[in-house]
Amino acid sequence: GSVSILGSDDATTCHLVVLRHTGSGATCLTHCDGSDTEAEVSLIMSSVKSLSNTAECGRLEVHLVGGFNDDRQLSQKLTNQLLRAFDLQPDDVHLVTFCVTELNDREEKDIHFPIIYGIAVNVKTAEIFPATFPEKGPDEHLRSAHILTGAALTNIYDAKMEQLRIGPYFWRPFPHVDFWLEQDDKQILQNLSTSPLAEPPHFVSHIRSTLTFLKEHPFPSRSLFPNRKPRLYKKNEEGLWEKVCSDKI
Repeated sequence: GSVSILGSDDATTCHLVVLRHTGSGATCLTHCDGSDTEAEVSLIMSSVKSLSNTAECGRLEVHLVGGFNDDRQLSQKLTNQLLRAFDLQPDDVHLVTFCVTELNDREEKDIHFPIIYGIAVNVKTAEIFPATFPEKGPDEHLRSAHILTGAALTNIYDAKMEQLRIGPYFWRPFPHVDFWLEQDDKQILQNLSTSPLAEPPHFVSHIRSTLTFLKEHPFPSRSLFPNRKPRLYKKNEEGLWEKVCSDKI
């Protein structure tokens, strides 16, 4: 009802995964980085299946997009992990789109880049298309900080309530945050990216703003989530995310 398009971008060695049940229309899109692929695929599967229990027909279809021929072969490793993880599932999963690693690679002056950095899926029609997202949605710095501190894959959308649920997140003070903020762009790019030559132009500024956020909030339980409650957002009549007052939680 509230959401028509799911999407993610800025994937270099990461892969974008769409799992959809054709009977119920339940759709999950996630951005996988290879940190715990088997657990992530199990979470994706259970999320879609839990919304498809009443479907009388249909099948599970998966779409894999992302990665390129990077020097460290991280993309190929992730492709293999994802194929293996889906193959190990007890349910039949049909691979419909496979645009990963060497199939998503372009070369320019002997440097390799991904062809597609981002995708979106229309949950009503199942159409998948390349996409970029100038607007990243509510609490961008908070969600980025959560990822940079090593968080596991997190579902931020409550399909039954039709709400974004951000947090509560907790992390320890980011190590050497002042050191990283003092470094020049080249050092941040070389050390905090899996593929420095292929990153989009806003990568360094995004990392800097996330590090600044982590410095400002070393203990999120005090400054961001003192009541241990999530930050909730719901779509308004204009289709924009609007914060739900905490007294309604």
